[in-house]
Amino acid sequence: MNHDAGACRPVNWALLAVAVLGSLSGGLARGAAPSSAPSLNDVYAILATKRFVDLTHSFGPQTPHWKGFGEMKVRTLYTIDKAGFHVEEYCHVGQWGTHVDPPAHFHEGLKTVDQIDPKDMLLPLVVIDVHDQVARNPDYVLTVADVQSWERRHGRIPAHAFVAMRTDWSKRWPDDDAMQNRDGAGVAHYPGWSLPVLKLLYEDRRIAASGHETTDTDPGLATTKDDYSLESYVLGTNHYQIELLANLDQVPEAGALVMVSFPKPEHGSGFPARVIAILP
Repeated sequence: MNHDAGACRPVNWALLAVAVLGSLSGGLARGAAPSSAPSLNDVYAILATKRFVDLTHSFGPQTPHWKGFGEMKVRTLYTIDKAGFHVEEYCHVGQWGTHVDPPAHFHEGLKTVDQIDPKDMLLPLVVIDVHDQVARNPDYVLTVADVQSWERRHGRIPAHAFVAMRTDWSKRWPDDDAMQNRDGAGVAHYPGWSLPVLKLLYEDRRIAASGHETTDTDPGLATTKDDYSLESYVLGTNHYQIELLANLDQVPEAGALVMVSFPKPEHGSGFPARVIAILP
């Protein structure tokens, strides 16, 4: 479904409380200063009234994944009947299901999962919706014109935002063949980002992170040739990305917040993530 959100208003992201209130209750009037900063209890009282949307797929042994990974294995170690408690052992690569790619996934010496700043895990959410274009052309890549169109409707993309590309590709989940969408020659056809857009977002708009519904940053035509240069670019900026997002059709283009969380493996090169949108 499509949502019509009002234009973004400038907020002071140095104060989390003001940020949340600004995003969830319509923002402060332009140029106006708050008379006093709200308490975190005030912020929670507002958050508790809002709708939370899970942008995360549940994962298991049949989860769609990159072609180079093996299958996930689950082994039951203890059961309630026999031991009084239930424990399972999970074996899968870090990049499994909806997951975080830290900069160190592609670049030695850059941030690993455990080095991602917690302040980069609660962010304004920007959703650039190109699902209609993708429905007509599965090889569609995001364009600068798409970003400019968003900004005409909502204002300049705020610094420190999380920008998600909505393609509705997640509706193909969990059918791996449908996700990869290969033709008779084995060429994958799915949408992706473009370098001009990523440069605009990371270098000019100064966003904190980005995400998408497909298995890769790069479009299928590129990954078929093992070209992952766009993912390398994103991670090379020392920012993280989230792959295999879900339910972006339930989130407005502007005005929401996103919470991104994941475990903290030491020197981690990736891990399954939980991503939740808070709607205005």
